[in-house]
This record gives sequence, C-alpha cells and structure tokens, in this order.
Amino acid sequence: MTAQTTFPGAGALRETGKLCQLGIDVVRTSFRRPFQLREFIQQSWFIVSVTVLPTALVSIPFGAVIALQLGSLTRQIGAQSFTGAASVLAIIQQASPIVTALLIAGAGGSAICADLGSRKIREEIDAMEVLGVSPIHRLVVPRVLAAMLVSVLLNGMVSVVGVLGGYFFNVIMQDGTPGAYLASFSALAQLPDLWISEIKALIFGFIAGIVAAYRGLNPAGGPKGVGDAVNQAVVITFLLLFFVNFVLTTIYLTVVPAKGS
Repeated sequence: MTAQTTFPGAGALRETGKLCQLGIDVVRTSFRRPFQLREFIQQSWFIVSVTVLPTALVSIPFGAVIALQLGSLTRQIGAQSFTGAASVLAIIQQASPIVTALLIAGAGGSAICADLGSRKIREEIDAMEVLGVSPIHRLVVPRVLAAMLVSVLLNGMVSVVGVLGGYFFNVIMQDGTPGAYLASFSALAQLPDLWISEIKALIFGFIAGIVAAYRGLNPAGGPKGVGDAVNQAVVITFLLLFFVNFVLTTIYLTVVPAKGS
C-alpha cells in the first residue's frame, strides 16, 4: 500500500477550488431556462425585509462619523473647503458598498446558508438530485441573483442616507458652510465614483451569495453543523470582502484618473 502524502493547507486549497467551481456553475446556470422568477422575487423580498432597516440605521452614524472625523481633520490643516468632497467620496467609494455587503452577508447570507443547510440535512437536496432537478439552478441561482440585486439597491440607499447624514452633522454640528460642502463635492467628484460603488456592491453581493450557498450545501452534519456553517459563511465572506475591496480600489485608482488631474 502506498501512503498518500498531503501538504499543509491542502484542505483549504480544496475548499477554495470547490467554492470557485460553485461560482462558475452559478454563472453558467444563470442563463439556463426556465428562470426561477418566483423564487427570485421571493428571495429578493426576503433579503430586503431583513436588511433594509438595519442598513438604514447603520448608514446614518457611519456617514456622521466620517463627516465629523474629516471635518475635524480638515479644520486642523486649514482645508475646510474640501470637507464635502472628502466625506462624500469616502462614503460613496468605500463606506457604502462595505456597509451594504456586511449587512447582506450578516443578515441575508446567514439566512440563505441556514435555509440550504437545513434542506441538506433533511436530504431534500439529495432528493432533488435523484429526481433530476439541479439544486444550483432551482435554489442557488435565484438566491445569488437576489443578493446581487438587493446589494445594488441598498448601496444606492446607503449612499444617499450617508451623504445626507454627513451633510447634516458637518453643517449643523461643526458649523460648516453648505455652499462649500456642495461646491467641493461637485468640483472633485465624478460619475465613475458612483459606478465603482455600484460595481463593488454587485460583486460583494455575488460573493456573499456564493459563500452562503456553498457553506449551506456542505454542512458538517446535523443541526450543529448547520449552525457552524452559518458562522463560517459570515466570517469567510467578511474576509473576502475586504480583500476584494482592496483589489478593486487599487485598480480603480490606477485606471481612472482623479478629476482635475
């Protein structure tokens, strides 16, 4: 008998490969007909119902903290006229997609993972495969697309609420000038700043949906395994989000020139 040799990290590499394979399968299966429209609408509404209120409540203090911190910093260096541009760009480019993705992964993703995991331990997934029904086409694709759609919509809401909150706290609490706040924003901001924010939200929603679906379809076994899978899905999604955000931000700042440069 020949003993198999394994190298450290082989399990993690194998899991990463399976996760990427699921993502490829979801992209390929998304174009298969018939499209599960009812499931897609139901999942979209469910994710909206569990994320819209927490997202709105989180975006207000998030925008306020950024505005207050930047307002204090710009006052110290004598650049109060750029407070609006710095605050709005920070909220739209960075804070808004990150907040949206964290809420999608924490609330919507955990629910997706728990739902698929419970179906797996009840052997519903195996029964679908025996009947010739693809679980990816029937269950995973509508949930991933719903997470992507809701992420894009919530990102717009977070941007608006965060900018309004930052404007209020800067003008009211720090005695900022409304005209200077808006003028600096219009002078330095550009349309690609909004596009990169929406692209980030779309990709983050895809990642959150794929990770949640993968962990839900591969629980350790039993109710405890489903609970562990939910926790792992949230943690893995958070780690991937920050890494992907770094990559996308680096590419954007390299490719798209700053306005006025």
